[in-house]
Amino acid sequence: MASPLGSRNAKGVVTSGHLRHVESMATLPSGAGKISHLNAVILGESLASEEDDLVFPSQEFTSQALVSSPEQYMSMYKRSIEDPAGFWSDIASKFYWEVKWGEKVFSENMDIRKGTVNIEWFKGGRTNICYNALDRHIQAGNGGQIAIYWEGNEPGQDGNLTYSQLLEKVCQLANYLRDIGVRKGDAVAIYLPMLAELPIAMLACARIGAVHSVVFAGFSAESLAQRIIDCKPKVIITCNAVRRGSKIIYLKDIVDSALVESSKNGTSVDVCLTCENQSAMNRESTKWQEGRDFWWQDIIPKYSTVSTIEWVDAEDPLFLLYTSGSTGKPKGVLHTTGGYMIYTATTFKYAFDYKPTDIYWCTADCGWITGHSYVTYGPLLNGATVVVYEGAPNYPDSGRCWDIVDKYKVTIFYTAPTLIRSLMRDGDEFVTRYSRKSLRVLGSVGEPINPSAWRWFYNVIGGARSPISDTWWQTETGGFMITPLPGAWPQKPGSATFPFFGVQPVIVDEKGTEIEGECSGYLCVKNSWPGAFRTLYGDHERYETTYFKPFPGYYFTGDGCSRDKDGYHWLTGRVDDVINVSGHRIGTAEVESALVSHPKCAEAAVVGVEHEVKGQGLYAFVTLVEGEPYSEELRKSLVLAVRNQIGAFAAPDKVHWAPGLPKTRSGKIMRRILRKIASRQLDELGDTSTLADPGVVEQLIALNDC
Repeated sequence: MASPLGSRNAKGVVTSGHLRHVESMATLPSGAGKISHLNAVILGESLASEEDDLVFPSQEFTSQALVSSPEQYMSMYKRSIEDPAGFWSDIASKFYWEVKWGEKVFSENMDIRKGTVNIEWFKGGRTNICYNALDRHIQAGNGGQIAIYWEGNEPGQDGNLTYSQLLEKVCQLANYLRDIGVRKGDAVAIYLPMLAELPIAMLACARIGAVHSVVFAGFSAESLAQRIIDCKPKVIITCNAVRRGSKIIYLKDIVDSALVESSKNGTSVDVCLTCENQSAMNRESTKWQEGRDFWWQDIIPKYSTVSTIEWVDAEDPLFLLYTSGSTGKPKGVLHTTGGYMIYTATTFKYAFDYKPTDIYWCTADCGWITGHSYVTYGPLLNGATVVVYEGAPNYPDSGRCWDIVDKYKVTIFYTAPTLIRSLMRDGDEFVTRYSRKSLRVLGSVGEPINPSAWRWFYNVIGGARSPISDTWWQTETGGFMITPLPGAWPQKPGSATFPFFGVQPVIVDEKGTEIEGECSGYLCVKNSWPGAFRTLYGDHERYETTYFKPFPGYYFTGDGCSRDKDGYHWLTGRVDDVINVSGHRIGTAEVESALVSHPKCAEAAVVGVEHEVKGQGLYAFVTLVEGEPYSEELRKSLVLAVRNQIGAFAAPDKVHWAPGLPKTRSGKIMRRILRKIASRQLDELGDTSTLADPGVVEQLIALNDC
């Protein structure tokens, strides 16, 4: 990447190589015009077709946008890179700090060759993210504003909480947690579906300085137990059951099994606080362990609605979130308080062009980072009104999302390409029967969105009126890294566009050399940003090895990326052994481990393949123990083993019988060949002569459809 100082154009705007697109737009009114060598459409004027390379913001949208031109973006971005301390200090000063940070705004070492990797922002400053997300707005006179609209699985089930009511419920739970001995720095595990109690639990932990670890309520008992053993929580918070669509999931039973498993490994949890979810299961039918299990509804309402704040250092831990790695053990990503708070609030504000009149809905679950940053913290720090939906997006039919949009007059809708492709497949009629005229900004998250799905999202869902913030970021980054700013520049369907303030993405080759201009390679980030994770819980060595050792001096994202001639970034997916299925990062090693645990499986290798709905699917090659015959029953049993150990979302889409696996003479599995077989690219297998047994490839091809 070129130096951020770059060169000056005729207007005196400083540009750099990766932002040179602004030079061609600088003379156009708000950027809303044609670029000679590209076809373009203007927001609101017509639909985006396959021939259109660019979608421009309209004059009307741009005139009201927080960032309304390439020049304004360039000016802000330039300062964020050249003076990060001043840029982020100015933003942080708008939040409440009990004690301001020290003279040094940040310190960093991201070069493993220079010693221990270390990132710190606002160290010495004392604040509280719950106070900034709730109390601050109430003190400003906005306590009566709706903070959360909750929509249940069944149409007609709903509720809402104002900021004042939300704070009262958070304080009651915070007081209970304190009462049973939870202190600053203690861990609390949360295994809840998308009930209002989930963000309440997160905020209550933050209020008292406890570290929350939300586990997606689709993980199996074994996966939950792994996380309990690792973070050793004092309390686990769950509910007895949940309805997702027409299916009931018995969460308390899963927790019970996980606690049995964790206790065998020396980690016992003394308190299980359980929310009664009457729409799914009554308390009489819930299995119960006296002395350990307590009903939320019986205990929490008895506590005071006022709770003191635990002021914490900006670098004190806020939460742990486990993400899949390329080895079997999940990684406990640790985010701290101050920098994460400032970064999530700022990215939410600008990437969605947030206005106080907006009603915002993110369809993600708080068990994933998207729910942490953009259901709970980012929106509430901005005083936004958030929709929280418990159920399945296609229940009772594929029009449910748009029914909810119309019901609450949602203006900002943020979802995953998987859902977009699924709804696209179900047909336009489920969309067009609803108005959706409230929609102002759309968002995409979790994986790269293919251009055809982008255009359908823009044309059909948004009626060609709403720009799309196609965001690229990760659990580890805490917030958006590369994202459109809706009013600032034209969008290219499928491109995440340009870096957010303070972010310096670089594309490097295999030797770690930065590549200039139009190119493809490995996506890295140089220099830190406030929302960056600080370590992997209990394993800083793995943190350094995974993220900073591959390309010393940079944070390695694990993703591939292309940059086009106009400087736009196009994410190409994972380059390691982590597969992105429906926006969920799944380590192939985890799935292989679950398969091999089956008594009839001798060996397994899992690769990713393209999937029309999920983006990527899991394709498993399985070698059975000697003498075991292939059968459909055994295939189902293997898939069930994965579902039980990890969760339904990690179940292989295809199990391919493999008498043997293609290996080098040293024993390394040639996954490149397996990917080609799985994708039916049999004419692209390449050289197989280096394999210990080249004949294995022919056997696998012969068993392709078995």
